[in-house]
Amino acid sequence: MPWRSPLADIEAYVALGANLGDPAAQLRRAMAELARLPESRLAACSSLYLSKPVGFLDQPDYVNAVAALGTKLTPRALLDALLDIEARHGRSRAFKNAPRTLDLDLLLYDGLVMHEPGLTLPHPRMLERAFVLAPLAEIAPDCVIPGQGTAAFNLAKLDCTALARLPDPAPQARSAHP
Repeated sequence: MPWRSPLADIEAYVALGANLGDPAAQLRRAMAELARLPESRLAACSSLYLSKPVGFLDQPDYVNAVAALGTKLTPRALLDALLDIEARHGRSRAFKNAPRTLDLDLLLYDGLVMHEPGLTLPHPRMLERAFVLAPLAEIAPDCVIPGQGTAAFNLAKLDCTALARLPDPAPQARSAHP
């Protein structure tokens, strides 16, 4: 059983990405799993965005999104829960920037700044990634990235020309994947 904070509903943001299988379906299933995390609630989900791969370029494009959670889990317990979801989706870590069935990154946790093995908050590369800041700014434009300003402010500094917001799924598809 994960250690739980006595505090009520900490605001946390999670980036989602996938480029293998049916990436949009993977992200929708992952959002449903985020909604079922213990001591947590899914507060908001961004639209899905299509982006080019980073680092290793010989792979399919990615589908990305960001989810907002209210949680009582500690940052480490939340990260462990995210890694469990990735494992259930068949995530393997063959090499850096390898294609993936699902990637879940803890971006922000109630303005906390921390660094420990395997967990750095805020996420150390989020300011470089339009595919993270665009969906974050969509659901929380005034969200403050500690020491850096708001999500919208930081997004304005990035080139977003290779990023495309995907259309919302048809109503019957949405109801099939909460």
